[in-house]
Amino acid sequence: MSLNNSSNIFLDSVPSNTNRFQVNVINENHESSAAANDNTDPPHYEETSFGDEAQKRLRISFRPGNQECYDNFLQSGETAKTDASFHAYDSHTNTYYLQTFGHNTMDAVPKIEYYRNTGSISGPKVNRPSLLEIHEQLAKNVAVTPSSADRVANGDGIPGDEQAENKEDDQAGVVKFGWVKGVLVRCMLNIWGVMLFIRLSWIVGEAGIGLGVIIIGLSVVVTTLTGISMSAICTNGVVRGGGAYYLISRSLGPEFGGSIGLIFAFANAVAVAMYVVGFAETVVDLLKESDSMMVDPTNDIRIIGSITVVILLGISVAGMEWEAKAQVILLVILLIAIANFFIGTVIPSNNEKKSRGFFNYQASIFAENFGPRFTKGEGFFSVFAIFFPAATGILAGANISGDLEDPQDAIPRGTMLAIFITTVAYLGVAICVGACVVRDATGNMNDTIISGMNCNGSAACGLGYDFSRCRHEPCQYGLMNNFQVMSMVSGFGPLITAGIFSATLSSALASLVSAPKVFQALCKDNIYKALQFFAKGYGKNNEPLRGYILTFLIAMAFILIAELNTIAPIISNFFLASYALINFSCFHASYAKSPGWRPAYGIYNMWVSLFGAVLCCAVMFVINWWAAVITYVIEFFLYVYVTYKKPDVNWGSSTQALSYVSALDNALELTTVEDHVKNFRPQCIVLTGGPMTRPALLDITHAFTKNSGLCICCEVFVGPRKLCVKEMNSGMAKKQVWLTKNKIKAFYAAVAADCFRDGVRSLLQASGLGRMKPNTLVIGYKKNWRKAPLTEIENYVGIIHDAFDFEIGVVIVRISQGFDISQVLQVQEELERLEQERLALEATIKDNECEEESGGIRGLFKKAGKLNITKTTPKKDGSINTIQSMHVGEFNQKLVEASTQFKKKQEKGTIDVWWLFDDGGLTLLIPYILTLRKKWKDCKLRIYVGGKINRIEEEKIAMASLLSKFRIKFADIHIIGDINIKPNKESWKVFEEMIEPYRLHESCKDLTTAEKLKRETPWKITDAELEAVKEKSYRQVRLNELLQEHSRAANLIVLSLPVARKGPISDLLYMAWLEILTKNLPPVLLVRGNHKNVLTFYS
Repeated sequence: MSLNNSSNIFLDSVPSNTNRFQVNVINENHESSAAANDNTDPPHYEETSFGDEAQKRLRISFRPGNQECYDNFLQSGETAKTDASFHAYDSHTNTYYLQTFGHNTMDAVPKIEYYRNTGSISGPKVNRPSLLEIHEQLAKNVAVTPSSADRVANGDGIPGDEQAENKEDDQAGVVKFGWVKGVLVRCMLNIWGVMLFIRLSWIVGEAGIGLGVIIIGLSVVVTTLTGISMSAICTNGVVRGGGAYYLISRSLGPEFGGSIGLIFAFANAVAVAMYVVGFAETVVDLLKESDSMMVDPTNDIRIIGSITVVILLGISVAGMEWEAKAQVILLVILLIAIANFFIGTVIPSNNEKKSRGFFNYQASIFAENFGPRFTKGEGFFSVFAIFFPAATGILAGANISGDLEDPQDAIPRGTMLAIFITTVAYLGVAICVGACVVRDATGNMNDTIISGMNCNGSAACGLGYDFSRCRHEPCQYGLMNNFQVMSMVSGFGPLITAGIFSATLSSALASLVSAPKVFQALCKDNIYKALQFFAKGYGKNNEPLRGYILTFLIAMAFILIAELNTIAPIISNFFLASYALINFSCFHASYAKSPGWRPAYGIYNMWVSLFGAVLCCAVMFVINWWAAVITYVIEFFLYVYVTYKKPDVNWGSSTQALSYVSALDNALELTTVEDHVKNFRPQCIVLTGGPMTRPALLDITHAFTKNSGLCICCEVFVGPRKLCVKEMNSGMAKKQVWLTKNKIKAFYAAVAADCFRDGVRSLLQASGLGRMKPNTLVIGYKKNWRKAPLTEIENYVGIIHDAFDFEIGVVIVRISQGFDISQVLQVQEELERLEQERLALEATIKDNECEEESGGIRGLFKKAGKLNITKTTPKKDGSINTIQSMHVGEFNQKLVEASTQFKKKQEKGTIDVWWLFDDGGLTLLIPYILTLRKKWKDCKLRIYVGGKINRIEEEKIAMASLLSKFRIKFADIHIIGDINIKPNKESWKVFEEMIEPYRLHESCKDLTTAEKLKRETPWKITDAELEAVKEKSYRQVRLNELLQEHSRAANLIVLSLPVARKGPISDLLYMAWLEILTKNLPPVLLVRGNHKNVLTFYS
């Protein structure tokens, strides 16, 4: 049933599909012959009409139907008639309903382009409309058409799309591998090494089948746990080139990644030499058998190894595609060799093979070989240490992550499958060889059983052979004596030799490719600036040719050494260190509980990953303890180096996440503990404005908060809210970076407010977190208060009142030159800008002159016209000189020097503390903290307190006793007994002249006039007020005289801040007190605590 009573005719046909969303188009032509039978349609709902014009709109119903009519409607463009004043966001037009959701608003629908990084190779980065753009009122003079609105809403038509398309075209020729060729093949070839053919039989002979399987299983546990952790990390975001280095650095940060990346790349480079030497040794053995030696065994290894590395380098440099084809061929050879062995185990053995210990599958041999029989000097862990390197190689696929089509899918799938397949092969070979071959055999076909001989349970004896003399003298055959058992057992021996060649060459080739790829990724991140040269890539695949050459040179060096037995354990430990860090990365990322840790590979557990990391570290010591120590020392050295250099990168590592979690937990834990006076520390809000504009104020505050208390640099933006918020947001990060760059341990905070006092009041109330809340306000002295507008003075004094209301201490700092150097900074910026312009113009003129020499005068004019350069250029240079000379006088050198006075080491002198009023001890604590700093350590404390003239010695002893209980060292104590006497006339006259412009003088006028003046200028100082606080005024003037007398030569004066009662004391009078009190003195800190104890003598 329709909710609309109009006579519109629907163009629905009989439902022919089950499409859920159907747009029903209203035909405005009442004479249309295409009528629908409403009685046959099931009930459906339409847009409810709200007016007559609703009859002319499209109706959308959610019901089955044929969409063909709607498609034709859109293709023909026969839309309903729209109003001429159509707007992109107008929902009362027909076109609005024809638009896809998200095309009718500036608010963008979710798209992957919004989440890409800038410069992403997978597609262009698109900026979504900012919150400001969709929140602010749309400008009336902007004509927005439906097409433009659609393009903006969906990120179309933005600048840079063309470049992105070109970039994609450039990527068209790049060779990318799938999970089979890119990961599975490489990992299998790297895991199946020489160990499979020439050492596995010996391991079974020593450890037996049972312990041999356990050794293989333990090795596989390590690699499997590492593979699981690696899979979790790989599936937690897009993986770029760099393999293990990329995974570790993006998880744990550049410190761990940079340290392990360098040694991992080096390990791969040396591994090339190891594998090539293994290949060369096999070739030399064949040459020995055929008596075809070239020089001698050592030099033959060097010659063959060098030739082999050159050939492998050629394959690698030819491109990844050629290298991948070579790997596939080698894998086929390797598989044939392994299959050849299994076939050989079922081929009936002949007498020669039986004399060498091979009897096909025999239960008696299996039972005899099941248990261990370690020879002298061997044990479970020594045998495990020999086998474990055969299980490594699981990172071969991850190391070329940048050359994979989909690393997130390929690395987990290929690596885990490779581990499974190779494990089955290792177990199969171990069990089969243990069930077919006895441990010792003589190789003599005449060593058969004599009738009546007692076999004593010997399997060989039971099979007709007597190998008993092997117990007393060494034999050449059997599992424990012959490394070529697999060749003997196999159906065709030379295929095993081909398998050995394939295993060594494939591993060498994989390492030769891995080392430059990892090293290039490390160099691109610019963690080691000296290695930036190797970051450059060539060709479509960005091949690291420079890295290939470096790897080739390292490999050649170690091949020429030809003694790799010493370096081999260290290389194995380098790989294990990488495995340990991959496991630890997975654990750390999970433990940090970052919302960004969302791996698609869900089969992992952080505690299992931690166990894997510990297991890897344990295996390192099992293999070779001194090599493990060397590995840790090298890694620690590189970690410290990278930490010290602090590379400018931010990868969102789990270290950052854990730091945040730790900080949050500690902050929450602090809230459960009550504050104690022993743990009090100044935690300051510093009203610096921009931190770079008042550096001296920040420096003196930082001197007593660094490494001990909170310091927040605050700025208040006053003015129109929209402009203030925009300016504030744009500068937040820049100013925090300035603090970090200048090694100032402080935070930056800003607020936008209608007036300065409101902003500061907000900061005083809301700044901080939990127990880490400010307890002290630090402000600079308002030097220009006599010229400033009245509102500024009211705000300034009002801030002090607000701080006291919130029970926050106040520190006012005064230096002779003032703090604000913003004008100096503006001049410097202007001069720098003009200097850059001048240099740019000179470079342009130079280029034009060169072009004139090469291309003639026409080329010069063409270039000049293009760059809009005219003969006014010399005038430009003159203007620069004029500006420089103009600002020479304005450049206040004294102000600049004053702004850096607290950065310098203070000369030997004193900090004079005038502790006139007990404020809880803040006046004493701040100077004491200053004396602990390197810059102030040569300054001694001199304490000045008020007292009675007739009790000076007693009060001096009492103060010395108090300070000793506080454990505060001091140079001297002075008791001032004449504070309350009147100042001299000259000083008082200066004070009266200072306040004269602000006095009301109502006593000299009639009552009516006086009342009128009070109403018109309530801010002026009345005679009654001045008389009421005359003693306090005397005290401020007298204190200045005493300060001039005693502390004129001090490095710093710390003085109790006088408190003005709200109401009775006007703002201008209070400013006059502060002015006369600190006039013509060294740097002064006026300090007033919140009258709560900050010092204690209790333990």
